[in-house]
Amino acid sequence: MSDKLIIAGREFTNRLMVGTGKYATMDLMKQSLEAAEAEIVTVAVRRMNLDEPGESLLEHIDLSRYTLLPNTAGAATAEEAIRLARLARAAGLSDLIKLEVIPDPATLLPDVVGTLEAARILVKEGFTVLPYTTDDPIIAAKLEDAGAATVMPLASYIGSGRGFSDPARISLIIERAGVPVVVDAGLGVPSDAAMAMELGASAVLINTAIARAENPPLMAEAMKLGVRAGRMAFKAGRIPKLEQASASSPTGGIVK
Repeated sequence: MSDKLIIAGREFTNRLMVGTGKYATMDLMKQSLEAAEAEIVTVAVRRMNLDEPGESLLEHIDLSRYTLLPNTAGAATAEEAIRLARLARAAGLSDLIKLEVIPDPATLLPDVVGTLEAARILVKEGFTVLPYTTDDPIIAAKLEDAGAATVMPLASYIGSGRGFSDPARISLIIERAGVPVVVDAGLGVPSDAAMAMELGASAVLINTAIARAENPPLMAEAMKLGVRAGRMAFKAGRIPKLEQASASSPTGGIVK
């Protein structure tokens, strides 16, 4: 049965997006992308070294195999994020952009006001904007109204591996959204990824939990399977939660 992830008219079969930062070696990164069977790969524009051929991260990513999702990591203001997005497009990379505006290096929480401001401008300039945001349903709705192709709420602090701080808030975003919801940041293990998908998320984006695992390629494969299991469970439809026990075997008609 076809179950495509569709973002701004583009179709994907894998609902696990993978980041490229924090790997000990480029080889481990490549192995992890392969193990995850990734289709969408996000790369920080600031790490691409566009002016230094042979030294760029892009030299290690097969652009014929992966859809590149440049991100504006490192931007502390809307203006910086917009500049990085324009730089990525000018370099011929993509009109897709993962929008990040993060002014606080201690919490790495997104500036939702700056994100919304940048999203509006970039959408008007023809970018397909995938904004990283908090788990606030009101902000998510405003980003969608601004023309964002997805909303990408955090599960918990970036790189923390803590899983969900408040899954109920993510559920609210999913219930109200008219665009794909991609859970981003804080997922630590495959059960977290599965939970995101069971809630009804369209996809997840994972970097640190894979890159910093003791065996990144193995964790990438595990995350892939967690995403698949969670999506299948969501499609299958879980049983309702009951306040009391319910016998597994019917008792009616039993001869005593």
